[in-house]
Amino acid sequence: MRDLWTVASYTIKDMFKKKTFLISNLIILIIIVVGFNIPNILSSFDSKEISGTKELIVDAENIYEGALNNLNSTGEGYNFIIENKEISFDEIKQKIENEEIEDAIIITKEDNKIKLEYIVEDATMINEVPESLQNTFVNLYTNLQLSKLNLSKEQLTSLNPNFEFSLKQTAEQEVKGNVFAMMILSLVLFYAIYFCAYQVSASITTEKTSKIIETLVTSTKPRTIVLGKTIGIGIVGIIQVLVIVTVAIVCAKYCLPEGLLEQVLDLSQITPKLAILTFIYFILGYITFALLYALTGSTVSKPEDIQSANGPVAIIAVIGFYLSYFTMMNPNSELNVFASIFPFSSPFCMPFRIMMGIATTSQIAISIAVLLITIFVIANISIKIYSNAILNYGSRVTLKDMIKMYKSKDNNNI
Repeated sequence: MRDLWTVASYTIKDMFKKKTFLISNLIILIIIVVGFNIPNILSSFDSKEISGTKELIVDAENIYEGALNNLNSTGEGYNFIIENKEISFDEIKQKIENEEIEDAIIITKEDNKIKLEYIVEDATMINEVPESLQNTFVNLYTNLQLSKLNLSKEQLTSLNPNFEFSLKQTAEQEVKGNVFAMMILSLVLFYAIYFCAYQVSASITTEKTSKIIETLVTSTKPRTIVLGKTIGIGIVGIIQVLVIVTVAIVCAKYCLPEGLLEQVLDLSQITPKLAILTFIYFILGYITFALLYALTGSTVSKPEDIQSANGPVAIIAVIGFYLSYFTMMNPNSELNVFASIFPFSSPFCMPFRIMMGIATTSQIAISIAVLLITIFVIANISIKIYSNAILNYGSRVTLKDMIKMYKSKDNNNI
């Protein structure tokens, strides 16, 4: 146990000493801070246009009977300038060219038809009057005419009811929560598991190149090295994720406009149970891929070969992620249930099912059991091959060589 912690602590210190690790994480934090401040940045650029687009409304015939004066209180994003006198097209053109206004609407009435002529500087990108403006003027005129009928409050309400739309499914288990929030959770887990596990392979290859591994092998067992590095980088990964999540939460609370986050993400399903199970799946998923990467890292002697050596493991990780990601569109499908149990996709999929409230206790238990069995098998294979391949400085170890190493009886030093 002492040797295990020695290797783990050495790995942790080595990770925090790397400039690339520190710079990459600093860049991630900067992106998070800037991303959550985008609404504030945009509002600062628009500070000169807080009043909105300057829109000239010409109602020379007083068709709206003064009701247009209430337009600026509707919050439509326009600064309406109301005129109840005749203004010619040339005068409007001059105002647009002088940037006194940006566009204009001339209201006229012919027989029983109300005409709205929308005047802009360049109509090449505009096919019709904006729908928001159409709705505003139609609703305003409709309400004006209704007010003349002396209808009661109840009658007016019946003419303009509040519609509430909801979605319900006929499947036995009802899906809860926000799919977008769950996809983000799956993406964050994939990033955390994949990139943390990848560091195990990079660390082993680097030490093998610098011959540090020879000192480690002579002072402790290969099994201790594999498990120690997995634990050490895992601790670094947990710290990294906690820092990123903490910064994101702080930025979301103090940088975003109030209520904006709740409009985008449904956070009602984030419970202590979900947090604990997500952490468990992060640990198990990380160990699974870290042991695979420890295996590939020991089979190469040059850092430039690590990318190609890690290719098969990367493909497995990506397939697992996309199997989880695309089955989210139909979470009650058998394929999604399979993805939540399949060991290479369950770390990304099962937290999603738990968050949606469709994962049963038996499914969670089976999923964790399958992951633990997979970890045991991979650890057994990885440590055996690692112990034989770690001191290989010649050509890259092939699959045939790995099979021979695994079958070799000379594994007493493990």
